[in-house]
Amino acid sequence: MAEDERPLEDDDVMLAETPDEGARPDDRIDDERMDEENTLKREFVQAVEDALEAGDEGEVYDLVEPLHPADVADLLELLEKDERTQLASAITDLMTSDVVAELNDYVREEMMEALPADAVAQIAEQLETDDAVQLIEDLDEEDQRAVLAELDPEDRIAIQTALSYPEETAGRLMSREFVAVPEHITVGGLIDFLRDQHDLPEDFFEVFVVDQRHHPVGTCQLSWILRTPRNIALSDVMKRDQTLVPAMLDQEEVALMFQKYGLISAAVVDEDGRLVGQMTVDDVVHIISEEAGEDALLMSGAGEGDINEPIREAYSARVRWLVANLGTALIASLIIALFGAAIEQLVALAVLMPIVASIGGNAGTQTMAVTVRAIAMNQLTRSNTGRILAREMRVALLNGATIAVLVGAATAAIFSPLLGGVIALAMIINVVTAGLAGVLVPVAFERLDQDPAVASSVFVTMITDSMGFFAFLGLAVVLGVV
Repeated sequence: MAEDERPLEDDDVMLAETPDEGARPDDRIDDERMDEENTLKREFVQAVEDALEAGDEGEVYDLVEPLHPADVADLLELLEKDERTQLASAITDLMTSDVVAELNDYVREEMMEALPADAVAQIAEQLETDDAVQLIEDLDEEDQRAVLAELDPEDRIAIQTALSYPEETAGRLMSREFVAVPEHITVGGLIDFLRDQHDLPEDFFEVFVVDQRHHPVGTCQLSWILRTPRNIALSDVMKRDQTLVPAMLDQEEVALMFQKYGLISAAVVDEDGRLVGQMTVDDVVHIISEEAGEDALLMSGAGEGDINEPIREAYSARVRWLVANLGTALIASLIIALFGAAIEQLVALAVLMPIVASIGGNAGTQTMAVTVRAIAMNQLTRSNTGRILAREMRVALLNGATIAVLVGAATAAIFSPLLGGVIALAMIINVVTAGLAGVLVPVAFERLDQDPAVASSVFVTMITDSMGFFAFLGLAVVLGVV
């Protein structure tokens, strides 16, 4: 045997070659399909659309076959509704559970409703429990029952149990595939158990140790197990202090726990403290992304904000906040109407008053965004609300004074020193009011058990616009500008 063909010895180490910089994560994807941002090129998508229009399923299959499942999902989302159905029928064996798991919620729901119940059940059985739950929970109740009836009893029970938990809780999102062992075994016994079992989860990071009542009493990372002699008792090396996630805990709180304690995975327990599942960091990354996008969209009143959302739902979600905004805008208009005579005497008031309202609105939005984030991250609680409010007031005073000097000096130079002083004072008042509203409005919603991101912007804008107009026009009248 040649020297370079000798068998590997125990102490040999296999080193992975360092990939070239800029290499794509999937080397099956070449530059003909993906751009420098790792998204599908328009030319490639157009080629698939042309092949679908021509009815050439062979060409469609050849184009799509090299794609990663996540990119197949992206391709489906880029196509029109009827083209998605055509593509799915042309690449039947490529429509794996991995592709379905990566699909946008609206697209997945749309495609699953077009499939018979047995086909959906077949896809669900290939998925991990948490992904299967996401697949089925979006269906209508009648379709859910039909799909569940087609599943194996074990899978059906697991999914029905998950669906019994409220949406966006750990119980609904957790994976029921985990490894749990009793604490009386040795490390060697655990290794033998892991090698002999054929129905273990495909990926897991730690082994949970449970007592006779199935309560988690410790955890062992795989790296500890591999480095510990076989004869050592598992109870001697396991970590007894662990972070347990209640099954009813909101997903946002779960994400905060993972972030705070640097977790890779965590045990999920029911109300009796029994181990029922696990949350892993890949689930939490999805939660963080979802919650961040949701808060940003709620603050703008854009509803789900998904480009695949049905038009009727998008209209319903957005129009109610526009109507609410119309109502709040009328309040500002009424204030302007009160000073109509003053505005008629001095046109400069009409020129300058939008500046006061605009700056106040921006200042309020800045403070509101910081407050909503602090509430979401558990950084702002009942114990420090007063301190945070005082801090934001100091920031508002500094900002207001700075802007007041700039706009006051410009107004004095262009119109009159008295009008410059009026707008400077009005600017300070409005920016401070904006800071106050930016904190108190979200906090008030949070105290009322409402999402502070939902309607805060409407009310903060109303307050800053109204106060801006009232302060500027009122001071102009009181100080004798008109």
